[in-house]
Amino acid sequence: MSRFISSAFAALAAAAMLALSWAPLPAQAQAWPSRSVKFILPIGPGAGVDITARMLADKLSAKWGQPVVVENRPGGDAFVAITAVISGNDDHVLLFAPASMFTAHPLLHEKLPYKIEDLIPAARATNTIIGLGVPVSLGVNNMKEFVAKVRAEPGKLNYASATGANDLLFASFLKTENLNMSRVPYRDTVQAVTDLAEGRVHAYVGAYAILRPHIQSGKIKMLALTNTKPAPQLPDAQTAEAAGFKAMTMDGLTGLFGPPSLSQAARDRIAADLREAIADPAVTARLTQTGQVVNPGNSAELAADIKEQRVTVKRIGDVLGLKAAQ
Repeated sequence: MSRFISSAFAALAAAAMLALSWAPLPAQAQAWPSRSVKFILPIGPGAGVDITARMLADKLSAKWGQPVVVENRPGGDAFVAITAVISGNDDHVLLFAPASMFTAHPLLHEKLPYKIEDLIPAARATNTIIGLGVPVSLGVNNMKEFVAKVRAEPGKLNYASATGANDLLFASFLKTENLNMSRVPYRDTVQAVTDLAEGRVHAYVGAYAILRPHIQSGKIKMLALTNTKPAPQLPDAQTAEAAGFKAMTMDGLTGLFGPPSLSQAARDRIAADLREAIADPAVTARLTQTGQVVNPGNSAELAADIKEQRVTVKRIGDVLGLKAAQ
């Protein structure tokens, strides 16, 4: 009898082991990605970051064997996109964005609808070429002429405000130079640049990619780059610092960010595959044409860059007398 019972238990144990072998693995143990991935962008279609996201989405979709969907959710000073990523806490829904759109949030808002530490750096993609654009009709050709004109017409000229840290950067530049311009807020960068080209606003600090069509059509002139280094693809474009205006210096920084549920293993996979995708000569050439400096990096490198940009933003806040939200 005991031999029968022992045999029965052995059979049951074997059946249990077989059942466990077919049971689905916990989510954290499955290979990432296990289903479709979504990139949420805090800006509208047509901007340099949008072009970059769509190009990389195509390459990564082929690499991962999963669809990669790009969804534009502009508005709310990027809160709409950021809270969608963080509150959903889905490790297959990522934010693809310029860091400048959120590093300034503590200075721009008394309370934030998200915790800063819940936005997890995953991979650095590019450094965006950022420049100060003015309508050609303004009649200035360089930074010194621009400063002289604004100084001669205090309060009569205005500037478009649409993207967080870039706006604060320009505002601190105005204060440093003792200049007076009116701020015109915009929900969408594309509309801001359209109005700039038509002369309805007189200055805008934004991505070269979105300024370029109007620069080429002769409606917008880019006076200087905010980047710390000159852009290889724009040899004639001077940096603001080289022009004598260091107060208007901050690098563009674009990357992928995830919610708290995004594991380190997933971040490592994203960074490695993004680096491979962006190394494709055709992708590099296209990104260069759209005003990006290819600069892939892992989650730790992106986190370090974000930390450095926050230090710059805090310095800007000190100039403007702004206190960070708690």
